[in-house]
Amino acid sequence: MATQHNPTRAGSGNERIDPSTGTVVHVVGSRQNRPNLPATDCPFCVGGLEAPQPYETHHFANRWPPMPNDRCEIVLYSPDHDQSFAGLGVAGVRNVIDLWAQRTTELGARADVDHVLVFENRGREVGATIDHPHGQIYAFDHIPARTSARLSNGWRPDQSQERLVREHDGWRTSVPFASVYPVALEIAPSIQIGSLSELSSQQRDACAAMLVDALTRIDALFGARVPYMLWLNQRPTTNETKHADAWLNFEIVSPWRGNGVMRYIAAAEVSTGEYFNPMIPEDLAAALR
Repeated sequence: MATQHNPTRAGSGNERIDPSTGTVVHVVGSRQNRPNLPATDCPFCVGGLEAPQPYETHHFANRWPPMPNDRCEIVLYSPDHDQSFAGLGVAGVRNVIDLWAQRTTELGARADVDHVLVFENRGREVGATIDHPHGQIYAFDHIPARTSARLSNGWRPDQSQERLVREHDGWRTSVPFASVYPVALEIAPSIQIGSLSELSSQQRDACAAMLVDALTRIDALFGARVPYMLWLNQRPTTNETKHADAWLNFEIVSPWRGNGVMRYIAAAEVSTGEYFNPMIPEDLAAALR
């Protein structure tokens, strides 16, 4: 079984740990050679390098992984190059959720995996190198520090009515009390559920509907295709008894503070780990409602 990180020990392989802060850094020089916004053929379209056969959803090992041993995967949401995640509709997003759950279960069963992170970066502003709708999965051999902190602090859905955006079919979408990013949403079931694999078919449909709704609201807020980062927090796949009270939740954040206006994290924040958010969470929730 993989072990928790000890910030005082030296990193192994391409992993280093800052001895003064405990920050884990994966040094991956090979990723300098990965493709960047290919101008011609898309490798994710049907017939492309990564999707030679027709598909509805598709997954494969990342050719330029930041971690070894096939612990990094790409997930293709749709064969439609110009589609968005929310544009798939509830049925399409449900298909993606099913694939996420399958991959979480299979990767999480590995002895060298402690935590499975599902995520998406949409837009060049947040580092997406290929425009085709897709996400990624990283299977960590440890529980990352932020994840560990949320677990230790017993994260629960925000119950504030001021920051509530929508409540529907056993799920809540809220603006978090204190976010690093100007636009931020959390989506979670109203009852405690630890991982995707535990969701019933009806709960997966409701989850898909809430994801579509949240992403549609963010685009509507700015009247544009907003760059965002989306990720799933779920129970680690190691020591599950210890984390029995983990609460599945999605986070969606955007660096925009206005239409096309980036909110950059700068020196005073990077150097201190303290942040300055120009958006008032309660006002954001009201606008999204």
